[in-house]
Amino acid sequence: MKLLFGLLLMVGFATAGDTLQLKTTLGDMRVVLYENTPRHAAYYKARFQEGQYEGTLFTRVVKDFVIQGGALDSRNAPAGARVGAGSRYHLLMPEFRKDNVPYKGVLGAPRESGKNNPQKKSDASQFFIVQGQRYTSGYLDSLEMTANNPIKNAWWKEHYMPQKAVMDSLKVNDPKTFNERLRALKAEMNEMLAAHPDALVFTEEQRRRLTTDGGALHLMNEYTFFGEVVEGMQVIDAIGHLKTDANERPYTDVVIRTR
Repeated sequence: MKLLFGLLLMVGFATAGDTLQLKTTLGDMRVVLYENTPRHAAYYKARFQEGQYEGTLFTRVVKDFVIQGGALDSRNAPAGARVGAGSRYHLLMPEFRKDNVPYKGVLGAPRESGKNNPQKKSDASQFFIVQGQRYTSGYLDSLEMTANNPIKNAWWKEHYMPQKAVMDSLKVNDPKTFNERLRALKAEMNEMLAAHPDALVFTEEQRRRLTTDGGALHLMNEYTFFGEVVEGMQVIDAIGHLKTDANERPYTDVVIRTR
């Protein structure tokens, strides 16, 4: 299953829950599951503990984007075979959360895209891990501006324009009062923006992670993110830099061990 580019919304942080050990032939990772995606966390935890992913491969590697594995048809697959098919027997309703930002190391549930999956149900027969790319502060500023300007313009039209004539007069005849009222209006607008459901405001910590570690922000609100790697981040890069064939399968098999 391919990943679909998506819409970016306001982002925050997720609360950690249970942990899993994900062992591979290129190294081990420790994963913390998110508490705010209980269906996905419980389902993936059970599949890991039951050994459902044992012996499967990382079947899709896209450098600076994602590494994806766990597909049942990859277990004992011959070299060069096309693998990575999903399963409609393992679909979960999505749990999109603004707090779950797809930073590098975050685990997501792939899904079928398009008209066949209008509810964006997850295919929990496999999973992907974000490798992503680093963002510049300027790029994050641009994302905020693009997302927030329409919201600010609509608010400004509703709250400033009815008193524009008065403000224009004050600007000429009483600049001090004009500036005081303008500052008050801008403060009120910023309060609105902070509470608006469609606004995008990156915190300092989010900016630090996105500019230092990176991520894949275009996947927000398109895929359920249910956990993240907290140890073994170097394994993501080791897998992510492998050479792949035309189907994005690594020439070197990376086997998953969950026991």
